[in-house]
Amino acid sequence: MNSSELLPVGRRVAYWRGRRKLSQQVFADRLGRSKSWVDKVERGVRSLDKVSTLRDIAAVLRIDSAVLLGRDAQPAEAAVQAEGVDRIRAALSAYEIALVRPTAHGPVLPADRLARDVEHAWVTFQHARYPQVVAAMPGLLAGVRRVAADGWGRPLLVEAYRLTASLLVKLGEVELGWLAADRAMTGATGDPVLVAAATVQLGQVFRASGRAREAQSATLAAAYRIAPEDGSPGALSLCGTLLVQAALAAARRGDARVATDLIDEAAGMAARVGDGHDHHRTAFGPTAVDLARTVAALDLGDASGAVAWHEKTTARDAWRWLPVEHRSAHLIDAARAYLQAGDPVGAGRVLVDADRMAPAEVRQRPVAREVLAWVVLDPRAPATIIQLAAALGVS
Repeated sequence: MNSSELLPVGRRVAYWRGRRKLSQQVFADRLGRSKSWVDKVERGVRSLDKVSTLRDIAAVLRIDSAVLLGRDAQPAEAAVQAEGVDRIRAALSAYEIALVRPTAHGPVLPADRLARDVEHAWVTFQHARYPQVVAAMPGLLAGVRRVAADGWGRPLLVEAYRLTASLLVKLGEVELGWLAADRAMTGATGDPVLVAAATVQLGQVFRASGRAREAQSATLAAAYRIAPEDGSPGALSLCGTLLVQAALAAARRGDARVATDLIDEAAGMAARVGDGHDHHRTAFGPTAVDLARTVAALDLGDASGAVAWHEKTTARDAWRWLPVEHRSAHLIDAARAYLQAGDPVGAGRVLVDADRMAPAEVRQRPVAREVLAWVVLDPRAPATIIQLAAALGVS
């Protein structure tokens, strides 16, 4: 790492000005600024809060604006992530169960140990620690497959594939996520609860791949198949989550009436479950349903309505009860809503909040980086978001 990368922004300006052998006066003249202004920037008294100013300074110093503000180790992180995804791809390419010939090496872990490992991986995912989950999944998939090959642990197999599908969709690896979701559906065959749980991820994959019609069809069919007769919280959570998925698919297709009806139906179930629960890894409850209204409104072209739902829902105490992954993912959607509503400052604010809450949500998700790139183009973008974009190499 270059020593200048450890410096505050103003000190980096001074560093590079010195490297270019420019006096403060000459530098100021080339920028069309006063020497006093340059001095205040370099001492950190004045902040650099406009994209245009940063670009002007970078041009005079003959450096990239990202270098001026300092990059983190994103290229290395991206390489590590790509290698991890490749290992997951290799793990998904194994067919030990069908061949009755385990290819993975090492001892077969007992089912209770694997159950704890799957639980830990889910918790890690819900804390938005995606690099750790990427590293863990190949071994975990091999372990649960070998247990399932011996006739044990089918629920563990389904849960591991569900988690893999959610992770891969999050990282933008949608086609590979589809394979994991399909494996979860195959493993769940014959068990209505497992099928319903696996269909949650299948719906996510279909929506992420632009197949909204298929997403709506699959999730609705699963929802009504698991429709609770006894009113158990687990069944209500699965059915309600599937209805939300179907509603989001309908919104993506532009069908406002169906989207509203399905979310309202899910809201009725959520009221019976209450907030603060996580049955079947759904985090289903009234707050989760109202957050989904933000996304539905956004996809239906009602950006101001989406912002209103976001601000109303996140003001509740129950907002903080949701998993970090759920909240940070929602903030990315909220940033999209603010952008479409013509409020790049609001978009920048929630992106910074998301980065503070769960850095991997912003730094590992392609969709988050796309939103960030749009925000930073606006001349009103706050300095904090400009620095974040530069650190990630987003321009």
